[in-house]
Amino acid sequence: MQCSHNADHPKVSGRMPLAMVPQTGMNAPPSRPRQSGRAVQARSGESMAAEGRPPGNSLPNDDVVAVSDEALQKAESFVEAEEGAANRLMGWAGRISTTIAVVMSLFHLYAAYAIVPTQELRYTHVAFTLVLSFLLFPLATRFRNRVRWWDVVPGIFAVATIVYALWGGDDFTDRATSPDRWDVIVGVVFILLLLEATRRTTGLIMPVVAVMFIAYAMLGPHLPAPWTHRGYDLPRLVGHLFITLEGIFGVAVDVSATLIILFTIYGAFLQQSGAGKFFIDFSLALMGGKPNSAGRTVVLSSFLLGGPSGSGVATTVMIGTVAYPMLAKAGFEKNAAGGLLAAGGLGAILSPPVLGAAAFLIAEFLKISYLDVIWMATIPTCLYYLSLLFMVELDAKKFGAKDVTFTPEMSLGQMTRRYGFHFISLLAVVVFMIVGYSPSLSVFYATVVTFALSFLRKETALVPKKLVKALADGSIGALNAATTCACAGIVVGVVTLTGLGLKFSSIVISYAGGSLLLTAIYTSLIVWIIGLAVPVTASYIICAVIAAPALIKLGVPDYAAHMFIFYYAVLSEVSPPTALSPFAAAAITGGDPYKTTLQSWKYTLPAFLVPFVFVLDPQGVGLLLAIPKGGSWVDILEITIKTTFGLLALAAVAQNWALRQNTPFERGLLLLSGLLLVFPSLIEAIIEWIIGRDISYTYVPGLIIGLGVLLWQFRTRTPKRPALTA
Repeated sequence: MQCSHNADHPKVSGRMPLAMVPQTGMNAPPSRPRQSGRAVQARSGESMAAEGRPPGNSLPNDDVVAVSDEALQKAESFVEAEEGAANRLMGWAGRISTTIAVVMSLFHLYAAYAIVPTQELRYTHVAFTLVLSFLLFPLATRFRNRVRWWDVVPGIFAVATIVYALWGGDDFTDRATSPDRWDVIVGVVFILLLLEATRRTTGLIMPVVAVMFIAYAMLGPHLPAPWTHRGYDLPRLVGHLFITLEGIFGVAVDVSATLIILFTIYGAFLQQSGAGKFFIDFSLALMGGKPNSAGRTVVLSSFLLGGPSGSGVATTVMIGTVAYPMLAKAGFEKNAAGGLLAAGGLGAILSPPVLGAAAFLIAEFLKISYLDVIWMATIPTCLYYLSLLFMVELDAKKFGAKDVTFTPEMSLGQMTRRYGFHFISLLAVVVFMIVGYSPSLSVFYATVVTFALSFLRKETALVPKKLVKALADGSIGALNAATTCACAGIVVGVVTLTGLGLKFSSIVISYAGGSLLLTAIYTSLIVWIIGLAVPVTASYIICAVIAAPALIKLGVPDYAAHMFIFYYAVLSEVSPPTALSPFAAAAITGGDPYKTTLQSWKYTLPAFLVPFVFVLDPQGVGLLLAIPKGGSWVDILEITIKTTFGLLALAAVAQNWALRQNTPFERGLLLLSGLLLVFPSLIEAIIEWIIGRDISYTYVPGLIIGLGVLLWQFRTRTPKRPALTA
């Protein structure tokens, strides 16, 4: 297997849409190198050619597994579904849009280092976002790759509305509760432009949700109890949403302008300096040479790539094009391979230091440092990847995975010596935050470090052409999240204006009968359902203001409630009908999308269950590196160990394999063991309902049952290995 840093792996930058980078010349190449039909391939005992290299003829066709050009294009369509199907602009249109994107990045880098007043920063950020959204995202798919007058005019109007707001100064903001006629007209035009820009970048659903909340604010007196409220007329509503910093230009836009775009710029710098290719090559070299090397490579590379990217679908596609041929040769069935790739992509949104756009909002909503959010995500991320790695190891035993060997062009040591500086770039942002810099300054300095370190090697240097592309990609990659945050500001503004958050939490608690368990289950279902319709960021914002108060009212710490909602918002990535990561993985593997989704659920089991530990177990906040009330660091260690053993037991249930294939009775015992360790509140509630009295839970029964099953399997003869199926 050829494994070189210089191999032209697919370029998927952070949250950057694959097909949206504007071109700066009439004949400029596409933003992402295309593969020939059999460019990515794996051979048992041979070598996997780097992208773009023709396959050799030494082996028969049935010994070669390739990702076809058609499959790759189909996978890219799912990235576009998440991040928008955009124009490929060339000529003057490409140069203008690139210039605007570069200026946008430079402005935000300047704002991170210097002091820009809050109102000016937020309004200017939205102005740049709307202009680029109208230029780069067509009115409809049939109008792609050309700029029309109906793309330019809305952009001009968007700038005019922002100039009107900034020109008005303090007099404008003082009119928030009683806007004049022109304020209302300009505000309505701006809201309509924002809804259209959001529709272009994210689809129709989010604007429809925003319009429904506007209708709720205006029709309050006519709604049935308990949803009724005083109601607000158009001028009052426009004043709150457009003029104040509690509506469209509220917390979500502030996070987008001060953190999200800086991290997408940082991710683009990493990508253009070759970090993505290095992380894949490093994973291949480190994990290769063993029967389970294919699965291990997916797990490690998804963590390394996902950390700086935060994009689940893009990470799935990037890893899948390289790793699927290895998985296929190792013996993975198509749907199982797709499920593993999707699970790896999901880990990108859960992995520090980026965690996805919604994680930045957690820090802002809770008024805590983003570094605190990274710490809170550390143990859950480790548990997620530990469980995923354990399932991969079980796959190797269960399927009798074949050896997929390769011969890298460089040894692991040589590769690390030449390109190991990418790890410094990756860790720099966390180091700066630990030293004491603000998140904005930390990512600014990390970007500077990435730029400087790129010149250590000629082939990774961010020369002017690469630098311009990195700056443009950084802003373009933030458009999807920026429009989502601005549109979600409408929802947040209506909730704060009408008091819907407290009202909704009272309704949820009432239906749950005051039970924390039922309230947590209802909340998870609400977040999951909303996540099926809107992007992860919007799902978190909506549920943070309407669902989190219910958990907090019942005594759950606010940070645990918000992390619970964040994790369930992320799960929409692997939930139909919007399961974009599994669908993209299925496009690469040629598997069935829905069977692949079911397989991804198996691999993402920890992400479904661990959040319940946050809110239901008295020690649960220990998983967020918080000492429980009246406890100590020992509680953190204890809850981590219990949850780890519980997840391993549940992984054995999901794979139907522990030391050997499980019998139905053994599988049932392992399920009970895992639930007693991970999800004791459910077991307690059922037993208490049956026996009619309270019981005191202990994790000892769970450990005894799990260890008993393992001891029994160790002492019994291994049954025949199952066929290579899902």
